[in-house]
Amino acid sequence: MKRLVSLAVSLLILGVIYWQIDTRGLVQVFQQSDRLWLGISLGMVVPLTLMTGWRLQQLMPHERDKQQATSPPLPFWEANRLILVACVLNMVLPSKMGDIAKAYFMRDRGHLDGSLAVSLVVFEKACDLLSLLLWCALGLVLYPQKGWIFWVMTLSVVSGLIVGLLLLGSRKFAQFFFQLGQFIAPKKTKANLEALGKAWETMHAYFWGDRLHLLKIVGTSILIWFFHLLQIWFFIFALKAWTPFLANLALAPLAILAGLLPLTFAGVGTRDAAIIAFYQPFIDTPTAAALGLLCTSRYLLPAIAGLPFLSEYLGKLRRLKRTARNPENL
Repeated sequence: MKRLVSLAVSLLILGVIYWQIDTRGLVQVFQQSDRLWLGISLGMVVPLTLMTGWRLQQLMPHERDKQQATSPPLPFWEANRLILVACVLNMVLPSKMGDIAKAYFMRDRGHLDGSLAVSLVVFEKACDLLSLLLWCALGLVLYPQKGWIFWVMTLSVVSGLIVGLLLLGSRKFAQFFFQLGQFIAPKKTKANLEALGKAWETMHAYFWGDRLHLLKIVGTSILIWFFHLLQIWFFIFALKAWTPFLANLALAPLAILAGLLPLTFAGVGTRDAAIIAFYQPFIDTPTAAALGLLCTSRYLLPAIAGLPFLSEYLGKLRRLKRTARNPENL
């Protein structure tokens, strides 16, 4: 039911956007687009997916981790299949449950025990969010045209980055944070926060035991998100428009963060509206709307690529739904 509501909200926002813009102008933007840059930018989905799959493979315990490496290693292509299937499930399940499903499938195939599988996925998503916030903070600090709204967003992003780094770097701060969250959270979410806190403790114990391994994963995540933002900049080239790179470094992450708000279907609508609003000083509204569609393709293309692999996982989804009500049972 919640997914239907979010889909309706997305369609409503898109309806308002396309009612206010010149749709013929939008079609014309695509007709006049640079086919070479369009192919390059869309094609970046492939190496970005492969890099993300390689990172997932590197997250797994290595042979030197004798206490954890009691199961077969995760092959590179299976890691990529898990990434693609998670993309499919994130399109149809609420609250990024595709990523929880990824942990479930790794445990189900005997690669990891449940608590470590959840902690790896939590760490993977934390690295993604912190890398995005890092590039966004850098772009916002250097962004020249800051009114009061951008100052508020800059302070919010920098504050979020600092809190995230403290959660990642300090076990005591993480314990305090999750205990405080359980104290003030509604009763329905207390159990989820408790399970997340336990997964975070497991993650701390695992990753801080090998700091070189930790730095490799963090560095890879920062590089992956640089290429994600570069892809969006290339989309602008493909649409024969221009935005300074540092401005794109600030604005693209803000649009992505807007799409993470739990209001719409896979961020469709909120992300498009944010792109139109934020990129207004540099590109016209039809071009910004076209950019929003291309940004949606970044999520749609991997989901389409993951469909052929979905059938082998569908039989486990019923068990997953029962487990998702209490993630600590993974």
